[in-house]
Amino acid sequence: MSRLIWRKSSFSEGGAVNCVEVATDPTGTPHLRESDDPDTVIATTPTALRSLLRAIKTGALDRPGG
Repeated sequence: MSRLIWRKSSFSEGGAVNCVEVATDPTGTPHLRESDDPDTVIATTPTALRSLLRAIKTGALDRPGG
């Protein structure tokens, strides 16, 4: 298995260890992990990742009053 190259969001603070990271394997499958728990990795589909990012950007997942 090839090693994944992980990327943090450009919104992450310098030196922060609690960031969501993303990587893509050679087949195009996206993988997500929390940088402070790097052994737990979630694989998803490009379509599902796009939907998640769209929901985050539009605030669709924000909790009322939170």
